[in-house]
Amino acid sequence: MLSTLYAQTFGVDHYKIRPLTKAGSNRQYFRISGPRTVVGVIGTSAIENNAFIYLSAHFSSKGLPVPKVIAVSDDRLCYIQEDLGDSSLFEMREDIPLLKQTIAILPDFQYKGADGMDFNNCYPVAAFDSQAILWDLNYFKYCFLNTTGVPYDERRLESEFRLMATRLAHSGKPTFMYRDFQSRNVMIKDGAPYFIDFQGGRKGPVEYDLVSFISQARAAFTPEVKEELIETYLQSASRYVSGIDSGLFRERLHEYELLRNLQVLGAYGFRGKFERKPHFLKSIPLALANLQNLLATGNDTYPYLTEILAAMLEQESIDSITEEVRPSLLTVHVSSFSYKKGIPKDYSGNGGGFVFDCRGMENPGRYEEYKSRTGLEKPVIDFLESKGEIQTFMENCYGLVDPSVECYDRRGFTSLAVNFGCTGGQHRSVYGAQHMAEHIKTKFPHVNVRLTHREQNIDCTL
Repeated sequence: MLSTLYAQTFGVDHYKIRPLTKAGSNRQYFRISGPRTVVGVIGTSAIENNAFIYLSAHFSSKGLPVPKVIAVSDDRLCYIQEDLGDSSLFEMREDIPLLKQTIAILPDFQYKGADGMDFNNCYPVAAFDSQAILWDLNYFKYCFLNTTGVPYDERRLESEFRLMATRLAHSGKPTFMYRDFQSRNVMIKDGAPYFIDFQGGRKGPVEYDLVSFISQARAAFTPEVKEELIETYLQSASRYVSGIDSGLFRERLHEYELLRNLQVLGAYGFRGKFERKPHFLKSIPLALANLQNLLATGNDTYPYLTEILAAMLEQESIDSITEEVRPSLLTVHVSSFSYKKGIPKDYSGNGGGFVFDCRGMENPGRYEEYKSRTGLEKPVIDFLESKGEIQTFMENCYGLVDPSVECYDRRGFTSLAVNFGCTGGQHRSVYGAQHMAEHIKTKFPHVNVRLTHREQNIDCTL
């Protein structure tokens, strides 16, 4: 579908498409190179996609630096947007002038961006109200706090959660809350910041976004840098709101920082402890350290919550978390190839591994409508899966490969090859290699997975 959208938009048959590194969400990103290099997005929710598409157009109309959406599929499940490159602000977070330049633009999104916005287009809710805050707090409770084994009184904790939700719920002012405003969601192009991943934005308090940025666990900003950024924000926001009470603003920041820390720990707990994604597990100790520093400043508003968090910090030691993140020496090389051009070479020098022959299944390439497509595209995937052969084939492949991955990893081996071949290296083998790579990464998240679709010129690390 994405390939078809690109071909129709630019009127070409030849182009290159390669996956970009996935982040926390289930959205898939691709860089497509041809007459124009763009980023293609495949989402799982048309409503979420619509939120991004609407907000991008709205912000662009206000002159705000966001990627423009170029084309959208009829089912709204994929779209093509402007390519902003690969450099994020996170990689340049020691550049204080660039950080301040970014923070100075934030009020433009919150105030100017909110002007004329139809918040009903926001996803999944229109406003950051008390119910949305309770969702975040319960996310923390069920996905992180409960995994630590710390006992607590459900009613007392719920009472303070409701108090926080009442105090911090949006006041109704027409301001836009970016929701996930952090340095990884700011791209640097030609020395200037551009803003992405705002599809979760909604009507909400301005303090939340500033807190999200300065308290980002992996950014690890010093207190001095945080103070510079707060002052920069206040100066910039004064263009829209006169007479901001700096002291009251900082008090509100402190409460939103506690809320944001709990929400982040809930997300890290779900993505790391439940989905077993190493990137999020590695972030947990940093988030706990943030929380510890925050509690050290004192909090009289939520005494029972503070008591429970202190007990949690004692029990949920940083050492116990980091022990879960065991580095792996193993890289599994998964490839698709054409038998006409030979089996991929083994550059590790180890030999062995697996070669699966996909030619026993019906070839989509024999049908005119699939000849220009690959096994990464939905029409080909649907064709293969409708026959019923490929699921059984893949289950058998998983049954052979999984024990070897487990064994190689346990014994400290460094390389394992898994290859899928078919006639042209375009349909069946691409499907097989893609699904195998994703299966291994899901089942063994700490193992390195290198995916190559040789005949499609796609090479990436999952």
